[in-house]
This record gives sequence, structure tokens and C-alpha cells, in this order.
Amino acid sequence: MRFVPPLVLMAVIFALSAQPDLNSGLGGWDTILRKCAHMLEYGLLWFLWWRALGYGSKVPAVVIALAYAATDELHQHFVEGRVGSPVDWLIDAAGVALAIAAVRLYSQPRSVA
Repeated sequence: MRFVPPLVLMAVIFALSAQPDLNSGLGGWDTILRKCAHMLEYGLLWFLWWRALGYGSKVPAVVIALAYAATDELHQHFVEGRVGSPVDWLIDAAGVALAIAAVRLYSQPRSVA
């Protein structure tokens, strides 16, 4: 059962990537919000895989999340109105890096002074 959440998120990402146009009509804000959503979804994907794999090494979950991000960008090349981009992959990777940083920050012992 622990593999269900990351697999469901991957299915959601695939379904959203298959949409020909996700433009909200908010102009520049649309781009910013979509890029933030990319970071959030791939940071969450990394965390869900890390949890599913038993909270051990972070590396396997990073590999899974970033490989899926690469296949997502490739998938978008075949969807009318969408464009796969190495820049989007880097944004996804930044989301993974921020999630790892958040886990490290949250995991540090805190002084009780």
C-alpha cells in the first residue's frame, strides 16, 4: 500500500500533461503559478517515493522523480499545444531539491532553550 500514493501522483501528473492547454488566462501569473505547481508536485513526488522506499537513502527517490520528470517532458512533445522543455525539467529538479532541503531543515535537532 505504501507505493499507492506516489503512483497515484504520477498518474495525476500524466493526466495533466496530456491536456492540450492548461492556460488559466491569468497572463504572466499563469506561468508563475504553473512553474510553482511543477516544483511542488515533483517535490511531493520525491517525498512520497522516499517514504514508500522506507525513508532510507534519498538517492533512489531522486532518481525516480527526476526520471519521471524527464519522461513527462518527453510525453508533452506528443501532446498538441504542449512543449517539453529542459528548463521545465530543471524546475522539477529544483522542486526535488527544495523538498530535500525542507526535510533536512525539519529533521535537525532543535534546542529547547
